[in-house]
Amino acid sequence: MHIEINTDVCIGAGQCVLTAPAVFTQDDDGFSELLPGMEDGGGSPLVREAARACPVSAISVREEGVAG
Repeated sequence: MHIEINTDVCIGAGQCVLTAPAVFTQDDDGFSELLPGMEDGGGSPLVREAARACPVSAISVREEGVAG
C-alpha cells in the first residue's frame, strides 16, 4: 500500500487523524502528515476509511505496483 497526502489540497480538518491515529498526525500548522515509518499504512485497516473521511480528498491510497 502507498499513501500520499496532497499538501496543496489539505485544509487540516484532521479527519484522517481521528480515523486512523496510528498512521496520521498533524504538523505544527495543523496539516496532515504520515507518522514516521507509516508510509505504507503499517497494515492498518483504517487507512482507506481515513482517505474517504477527508473532506477535500487530499489522501490517495493505492496498492504497490498499481499505477494510479
